[in-house]
Amino acid sequence: MPLHDSSPDAAQKPRSEKRRPSFFWFLAVLVLPLWNVSVKYRFHGREHLPQSGALVLAPNHYSEIDPLVMGVAVWKLGRAPRFLAKASLFKNPVLGWLLRTSGQIPVERAGSQSHAALRAAEELVEKGRMVIVYPEGSLTRDPDLWPMRGKTGAVRIALERGIPVIPAAHWGTQAILPRYGKKLSLFPRKTVDVIIGEPLDLSKYRDRGLDQATLLAATGELMDAIAALLGELRGEQAPAQRWDPTQHGQKETGRLDG
Repeated sequence: MPLHDSSPDAAQKPRSEKRRPSFFWFLAVLVLPLWNVSVKYRFHGREHLPQSGALVLAPNHYSEIDPLVMGVAVWKLGRAPRFLAKASLFKNPVLGWLLRTSGQIPVERAGSQSHAALRAAEELVEKGRMVIVYPEGSLTRDPDLWPMRGKTGAVRIALERGIPVIPAAHWGTQAILPRYGKKLSLFPRKTVDVIIGEPLDLSKYRDRGLDQATLLAATGELMDAIAALLGELRGEQAPAQRWDPTQHGQKETGRLDG
């Protein structure tokens, strides 16, 4: 799929969720003025993001600031961003209040609470809303920032609820906050490219039971699609295989699904 840059002037105006009064309006007033001065977005494939209806958006993840980058991107594209977010973030009184009020979902690292988060995400899609799920579960361990092996939560929600899962990728965030970085760099202004892919074709999996083999196969296809999109943004060929932390002696943290 060739890249097509979409300038703000030429793009179709966002509608639906963004135009409905909500707490996101308050967040936008707080965040967007400084963010727009610091970050310029270039969108590709924006026509692939429906303006209404339930869906799972599955982007790559390589910086702690990715949720803000993608949250603003999705808002600019006309949807209200709702994430599965690390439960530890909700312990901060102010940030926790903002997260809960805007409908974000706390996720424990593992166990029954992790599955409860998936159920909460499914409640969102039952209301026709979009939920953003990072299928990698944590920052990629790939040395070159390619997507690593994915977890099954994103495709599980899509298959259980019969809704689209849409791969996405962004590139440029590392200039704002590198992987594992602690210091933001907002000036000079940075450019972030965001690409939205076509919905993943899950038709061959829908009549199969949601056993682990099925979920892993579908997740593998999703991660390949995300890697391919990132390759388009980077102008490089994505690796044929996804980085697997369990085969490189690296501990995985920040699980977002079971």
